[in-house]
Amino acid sequence: MYDLNLTTSHAPAQDDIQIRDITIGDLLRAVASERAAAEALVEVTQDGAVGRRWTHGQLKTDSEELARALAKRFAPGERVVVWSPNSPEWVLMEYACALAGLVLVTANPAFQTKELRYVLEQSNAVALFHVQGFRGNPMDSIAKEAVAGLSQIREVADLNDWEALFAFGSRASGLPDVAPDDAAMIQYTSGTTGFPKGAALSHRGLVNNARFYAGRCGVSETSTWVNIMPMFHTSGCGMVTLGCLQAGCTMVLVSLFDPDVVLRQLAETKADIILGVPTMIVALLDAQEQKARDLSALRLVSCGGSMVAPELVRRVQELFGCGFSTLYGQTEYCPVITQHHNDDGIEDLCNTAGQPVAQTEVSIRRVDDNTVAAIGEIGEICVRGPCVMLEYNGNPEATAETIDTEGWLHTGDLGVIDRRGYVAITGRVKEMIIRGGENHFPAEIENVLLEHPDVAEVAVVGLPDEKWGEIIAVFVRTTGGVLDEQMLRAHCRASLSPQKTPVVWEQVNSFPLTGSGKIQKYVLRDTYLAINEP
Repeated sequence: MYDLNLTTSHAPAQDDIQIRDITIGDLLRAVASERAAAEALVEVTQDGAVGRRWTHGQLKTDSEELARALAKRFAPGERVVVWSPNSPEWVLMEYACALAGLVLVTANPAFQTKELRYVLEQSNAVALFHVQGFRGNPMDSIAKEAVAGLSQIREVADLNDWEALFAFGSRASGLPDVAPDDAAMIQYTSGTTGFPKGAALSHRGLVNNARFYAGRCGVSETSTWVNIMPMFHTSGCGMVTLGCLQAGCTMVLVSLFDPDVVLRQLAETKADIILGVPTMIVALLDAQEQKARDLSALRLVSCGGSMVAPELVRRVQELFGCGFSTLYGQTEYCPVITQHHNDDGIEDLCNTAGQPVAQTEVSIRRVDDNTVAAIGEIGEICVRGPCVMLEYNGNPEATAETIDTEGWLHTGDLGVIDRRGYVAITGRVKEMIIRGGENHFPAEIENVLLEHPDVAEVAVVGLPDEKWGEIIAVFVRTTGGVLDEQMLRAHCRASLSPQKTPVVWEQVNSFPLTGSGKIQKYVLRDTYLAINEP
C-alpha cells in the first residue's frame, strides 16, 4: 500500500516501479535474450486440448520471421485488422506488427458485417486477417461482405494459413526503426455519438501499463498465467500477454472459455494467477463447487471489467483459498488505472477499486468546472500518466473533449477517493452499459432500432443483473402498433452482435423529458426497477 495522506482528491504519481522507454518488439527481444529456453506460450485449443508450445526464443524467431514478411507487404504506420478469437497466431501478429512498425487494429470475433466494416473504414485499414468462423459466427462470409467495395483493403488473409501469413511481397526488405511513442494498436471503445471511437495506444503505454499491473500482482519468471481474456481487448493482449512478457513467464492461452477446461489447466499447470471479469469468475466458482480440483498453487484471482460484489470476493477466498485483487481501468489508459495491493484487507477489496497503479496520477474533478473535488466528494475520475492514449483515431474533437489541456484523461466515470488514495466507483457520466465486462453503447443500439419503420422513439439503458453486472433494456415508442419483440430482436441481430441485442423490451406511450427535450433515461430505469422489484 502506498502511504498517502491526501488533503484533496488528487493522488500524485508514485515511482515504486520505473517507466521503461521500450517498444513491444524490443521488449520481446530483450526477454528472449535472457530466457530463450524458458516456456513462453502454451496453446489450449477450442476443444480444450493442449496444443502447440513456444519458448521465448522460439516466439521471438517466429515473430521476427512474420514481421519481415509483413514488412515486405505493408509500410510502417499502416493499419491491419486482426479479427479472431484467442490463438497463438494472434500473439504472433501482435509481436510481428510491433516489430514491423504496423498498427494492429483489434476486432471482436462476434462482429457482424456492419460492425466490422465500420472498424475497417474508420481505422483506414489496408488488410484484414481473420479466421473462418467462431462460435457459429460465419466470419469468412462476413469478411467478404465487409470488404466489398473498400478500395483501401489490399489483402484479406486467413490467420491460420501460415503460407499466406508468412508470404513475402515486393517491398524493400528490412525492419524499420520503431519508437516507444509510436502507435502500436487501435482499440475501439465508447462514444457519445453512438459510434465506437478508436483509441490509438502507444508501445510505451501498453508496455508500461502491463509492467505496473503485473508488478503489483507479484508476477515473476516462475509464474504461470492462464489467459482467458479476449485478445481483442487490452486485458488479453495488453495486461496478460505483455504482463507475462515483462516477467518472462509462461502464458497458457485459452481459445474458448469453458470453466471445466480452465480449471483443469489451472490444476495441471499449477498456475498461480488468473484474470477474469466477474461473470467468468462466478462460472469458475460454480464449476469448482461441482467438481473440486487441486488449485493449491493458485495465488491470486485478479478481477475487473465491472462492479465486483463483496460475495464474489469472499467466495474466491473461501473456495479457491487465494488472494483477490480488483482493478479499474479504461481502454484509453491501456487500460489499468487503479488496482488493489495483494495485502489489502476485505473492506478495501469489497468497497474500493484500489489505489492508482505506479507512475499514475488520479484526481476526482467536479463535472461543472473541472476543479479538484474535496476528499469524499463525488466527481469525474481523471487520470494522467505515461499510459494515456495518443488520440482517438481521426477524431480530434473527441480527443480534445477527453484529454484536457493539462493532459488529464477524463474517464466519464464518477467516483470518490479517500485520504489513502483508494478510489471507489459510484456511477458513470456516460451512459455506457457494462455487460459481463464488455462495454456497450446505447446510441449504437438505438441507431439500429430507429432504422425500423415500426420504431418512432427509443431509449436503451442498463439494468442491474446478478450474473452479468448489467443487462441491456430498451424502451420503445412505436409508430402506432403493438411492440413486436420477436421482429425487433431479429432486426437487431441482423446488424448487431448477440450480446448487444436487448433482453428487456418495454413499450411506452411517451418518454420523460428534460427541459431541453432530452429523454431522462434514469427516470425510465428507476421507474422500471421500482415496478419490477423482486
